[in-house]
Amino acid sequence: MRRIPLGCLLSMIFLPVVSAFAQPSGKHNLSFNQLANRWDEAMPLGNGMLGALIWQKQSKLRLSLDRADLWDERKAMDISKFNFAWVEQQVLKKDYKPVQQLGDYPYDNVPYPTKLPAAAMEFDIASLGKVVSNTLDIQTALNTLKFANGVVFNCYIHATDPVGYFGFENLSAGKFADLLPKLIVHNYNNGKTNGSDNSHAGQGLEKLGYQKGTVTQTTNSIRYRQPTYDEHFYEVLVQWTKMPNNKLIGSWTVSNDKAASLPKIDSTSAEPTGWPTHITWWQQYWAQSSVSLPDAALEKQYYLELYKLGSVARAGAPAITLQAVWTADNGSLPPWKGDFHNDLNTQLSYWPAYTGNRLAEAATFTDWLWKIKPKNQQYTKHYFGVKGLNVPGVATLSGDPMGGWIQYSLSPTVGAWCAQHFYWQWKYSMDKLFLKERAYPYLHEAATYLERITRLKNGVRKLPLSSSPEYNNNDISAWFLEWSNFDLSLAKFLFAAAAEVSDAAGKKSEAKHWKAVLDQLPAYEVNETGFTVAPGQNLNESHRHFSQYMSIYPLALLDINRPADKPIIENSLRRIEKMGTRAWCGYSFAWMACLYARTYQADSALRQLQIFASNFCSPNSFHLNGDQKGGQYSGFTYRPFTLEGNFAFAQGVHELLLQSRQGYVEVFPAVPKSWDDVSFSSLRAAGGLLISATKVEGLSTTVEIKAEKGGLVRVKLPFTHYQCSDRTKPIESKDGILTFLMSAGESVTFIGR
Repeated sequence: MRRIPLGCLLSMIFLPVVSAFAQPSGKHNLSFNQLANRWDEAMPLGNGMLGALIWQKQSKLRLSLDRADLWDERKAMDISKFNFAWVEQQVLKKDYKPVQQLGDYPYDNVPYPTKLPAAAMEFDIASLGKVVSNTLDIQTALNTLKFANGVVFNCYIHATDPVGYFGFENLSAGKFADLLPKLIVHNYNNGKTNGSDNSHAGQGLEKLGYQKGTVTQTTNSIRYRQPTYDEHFYEVLVQWTKMPNNKLIGSWTVSNDKAASLPKIDSTSAEPTGWPTHITWWQQYWAQSSVSLPDAALEKQYYLELYKLGSVARAGAPAITLQAVWTADNGSLPPWKGDFHNDLNTQLSYWPAYTGNRLAEAATFTDWLWKIKPKNQQYTKHYFGVKGLNVPGVATLSGDPMGGWIQYSLSPTVGAWCAQHFYWQWKYSMDKLFLKERAYPYLHEAATYLERITRLKNGVRKLPLSSSPEYNNNDISAWFLEWSNFDLSLAKFLFAAAAEVSDAAGKKSEAKHWKAVLDQLPAYEVNETGFTVAPGQNLNESHRHFSQYMSIYPLALLDINRPADKPIIENSLRRIEKMGTRAWCGYSFAWMACLYARTYQADSALRQLQIFASNFCSPNSFHLNGDQKGGQYSGFTYRPFTLEGNFAFAQGVHELLLQSRQGYVEVFPAVPKSWDDVSFSSLRAAGGLLISATKVEGLSTTVEIKAEKGGLVRVKLPFTHYQCSDRTKPIESKDGILTFLMSAGESVTFIGR
């Protein structure tokens, strides 16, 4: 890497790094001629643990500072007072209010447990004139502001170190004092909530009742220590230095339960040690894969989603919460307390990490689930009364159940959906060590629990109570006495996956056992409408969750290419279309794109992605849940920011280009008719395969397959006739699927003709 002079680097005059790969580029950046005046439209920076939002509040440049593990984990719901068997009794007695009082009311009426925002940093920029350029370079994760009077402001968060940097250049001599940072503390002990901003904000932060924090300021630093609860605390530390040539630079950090510290800025060093490692991390991240789409708006949205994924997922950091490292900065608790919603949100947030060839980022979810496994096992034993493993649908940082609508927040099948990510991490990597140490034991524990919680009668297995998120919301009618298709699909997936990982781990008798349990499950409940919600309950209204269609996607238990599955899938999609989109959120459109792609309805999938990007996102690309164009497609017009819709969108793009289906991989399965020129590089498929493909002038030209681990490959190419380079081993063809063996590290290229 070329050396960067001190004056250009420490003062934040960073030059873009031009790498050997084409994506991303300047056309994918966020670029405006002004600062946002709302926190949920701000420029986002993050490294998995620290986060910042750059925007303008009144006449101040504001950096909203955040840390992923800042939590108040005091318990509001007392899980010791009830269990699943008691809930079943109350449902059978049709006396549900006691359940709501114990399981639901605490979530709504007690401010904790909750994710916490850290603080904010402000600069008085009134004298700098108009902002003429505001750019987030997603290739380097650097935000640059240019003012009318020539002043430039830069900031970034180091990719791997717990520190953020900021700097001004071209300052006039008299402006240094005006632009020194001021630390803004949140109203944890006094003050008033800002009021409604249509973001589904919770109670005011002052409801948490913390003691007043202490602020200690020196000539070149500010330290803020905020007590929280039970002797916990966090600290925010900001430092700055005047540099020659009218420059001001600084850094900041947030610590949790320890004193904050920062490396001293050494103005004598020719090159700071932090910048090269920051750039290297982002270079390696972007080099993992790339796509090229003829739809410029969708391609930009896609790369912004991958930028956000790289900003919120990092080894050692918590899993992705609803807002990750961008907690709301509006004086209130974040939407839905910024928690871990494992009934949909966490799972969707990791969808694109597998096909997108970012398994290290995907591992932040399985790492977190593994870390909280002992606590989840305790929860399973108490609430469900059996050994094994289930996961709360709404959880704190350390894995405690938070309550809420308990049909979903304490659902009996959340663990099965979480287990899919252990299965995917293994299938997409074929990592034998991960199989042995993580995937097999996790799926074994989850399947053991589900076998024990279900009841076997006349050879058929059933759940005591079942539900389908979030059908009938929190009413007693949300419980079903027979399997919902949501729960049944997850059970079918879990027992099949448990059998597969057991077999791969050499545990043949266990594999046989799980197959036998799988055979005890009933058939799906289907009729002329396709998948029902549950027996006797069709989808009779527009609904945001597609929970009854789990077997189509993401579980992929059904395949449109199988004659028995095709009418079920087609009738289900017709039913969704008939009910319309008025009760959909943004993530519904992204999920629907995946469903359409799985049925080869490429143009319909494309339309869902276009609607998501145009109607359900803030100017900074944040998913705001509601329709931001006045209800054009949805009756939800609010704007709570959550991330799962963003990441489901990215996976929707992947599903157009590459699909891992039932035992085979399909290249360009759902490319829209209008897309004459499209390509991708190093997307990942199940089996540890890296695949690149190109389509030029409407014709698929090349497909390259690289095998990381080797083994049997089954692939459906986008062309019938081909030449095969570098291949002497035999290739079998049946029903359009090629089958052949590959060695570890081997590559094969197919050229269409």
